Amino acid sequence: MRHLISINDLDREDIRYILKKAEEFEDVARGEKRLKILEGKILGNLFFEPSTRTRMSFEVAMKRLGGEVINMTAQEASSVAKGETLADTIRVVSGYCDAIVIRHPLEGAARFAAENSSVPVINAGDGAGQHPTQTLLDLYTIQKECGRLDGISIALVGDLKYSRTIHSLIKALTLFDTKIYLVSPEALALPDEMLEEIDGNVQRAQLDEVIGNVDVVYVTRIQKERFPDEEEYRKVAGSYRITLNTIRNAREEMIIMHPLPRVDEVDPEVDSTRHAKYFQQAFYGVPVRMAILSEVML
Repeated sequence: MRHLISINDLDREDIRYILKKAEEFEDVARGEKRLKILEGKILGNLFFEPSTRTRMSFEVAMKRLGGEVINMTAQEASSVAKGETLADTIRVVSGYCDAIVIRHPLEGAARFAAENSSVPVINAGDGAGQHPTQTLLDLYTIQKECGRLDGISIALVGDLKYSRTIHSLIKALTLFDTKIYLVSPEALALPDEMLEEIDGNVQRAQLDEVIGNVDVVYVTRIQKERFPDEEEYRKVAGSYRITLNTIRNAREEMIIMHPLPRVDEVDPEVDSTRHAKYFQQAFYGVPVRMAILSEVML
């Protein structure tokens, strides 16, 4: 694997291979076992947008495997503030490290970075485009917590229009035998052009109609920063929320996932239920990113 830019770069067998490798790294991710397979390697973290889980889990993954990390997190403290182009930043940083992780507000920025890099580039989110490593950890979570990927019914709830997490995940889910329900306010519905690209068992639904049938409820935050008009955001802010009442008819084994951060989409009272898996989901990012780093660097 040279670069990881889009989930479309992977097929079903590629995904299964990465998830299997992640499983092998779980005890290392927990610190129960030590490995030095990336000793002498350096990862460059270029985050042009805020990040907590993605940036830190990449950093932990690299360090748990014996490697080192250099970070650029504040644009105002870098040459970007002086007007340096993205192409030049990538050319310079790729001379310092063995792989680059990039998050950028512009869709297509990660692929552009790959075209200008001499080392592997991993997309950690580009605008409303793709977030392939989040998708891989989401699939890993489903496989770990539900025991399978094929035969899963999943409700994707929330901002389906702007969420790059959803845009990546829905394409990956259709590589498996899955049933997908799209649950969102009309203003946040999955774009028609994306819906037309999907070849799978996908339909729009109301959550109360399907809550008793699904294995997974995947909730997303409304992407306020993606709205071109703040007034449009205000019209949909707070329009959905998962509460104890919402899930009262759910299957006992149903799990709730969320890429985090959450704002008010999931009531904190849900955290203590057997359904809440979003914090475990965040941990799974470490072994999955270990698997990805080892693939692009070794």
